[in-house]
Amino acid sequence: MPYLTKQDNKNFELYYEDFGSGQPIILIHGWPLSGKSWELQVSVLLDLGYRVITYDRKGFGKSSPTLEGYDYDNLASDLHELITQLELKNVILFGFSMGGGEVVRYLTNYGSENVDKIALISSIIPLVKQKDDNPHGVSEEELYGILTSLKTDRVTFLESFHKNFYNYGLLSQKVSQKQLDYDWSIASCASPIATIKCAESWANTDFRPELVNVNVKTLIVHGDDDQIVPIETAGRQAAEGIADNDFVIIEGGPHGLNVTHAELLNETLTKFLTNN
Repeated sequence: MPYLTKQDNKNFELYYEDFGSGQPIILIHGWPLSGKSWELQVSVLLDLGYRVITYDRKGFGKSSPTLEGYDYDNLASDLHELITQLELKNVILFGFSMGGGEVVRYLTNYGSENVDKIALISSIIPLVKQKDDNPHGVSEEELYGILTSLKTDRVTFLESFHKNFYNYGLLSQKVSQKQLDYDWSIASCASPIATIKCAESWANTDFRPELVNVNVKTLIVHGDDDQIVPIETAGRQAAEGIADNDFVIIEGGPHGLNVTHAELLNETLTKFLTNN
């Protein structure tokens, strides 16, 4: 199994999977899952002729945890290390949910010279938290409740969180119980430290000033029924602030639309990649 060791931290190993050939696409997963969450997209992208790379954020999946380094500068540095050590050129970056932050911070800190295009899917970009100038965001009280639950009863919280991920309820069951169990098994095995500190990062980072740094062709995909990261605080604002973008709204799409609306998402990604 391939692991990458960061040059500035010999004790830290980043797990990645690298398949195919051609132009590289890096898939950056959401919180609190792992690279496995891209399962329904990987084969489609491989069939299109791309080299597809997934990796587990530090402290998640098979990547080792650290005590610190969960702010977006450090997370973007991990992505940069992956690109550098694998000697990737003209990369395409796909960021799901929290992963959108790594994509935008990468462009801010390292520029777009080596980036062809990006996709932000159910992304936190540009801002999750409700503020006076961001009235549609998630309230500070709700975010505090998430962090408190993570610190006091993490594994129970994760069970309910993944139901909200897919808008799963008595009258709406867009995924199976086995899918919920699978997600829980991945999320519950992640480092508690990484889970909490990454939540602090995605909840509190304001990327609005950085949208100007997104100067490559961009696909924005968001569900209009996203109960985790509402479309008004994320997708719509991203579409307004990024110069060159295609904004696709998935009607009835929850946060986890990469599973519930996989076929539609894959068609959207294919069109974005193949239309010059």
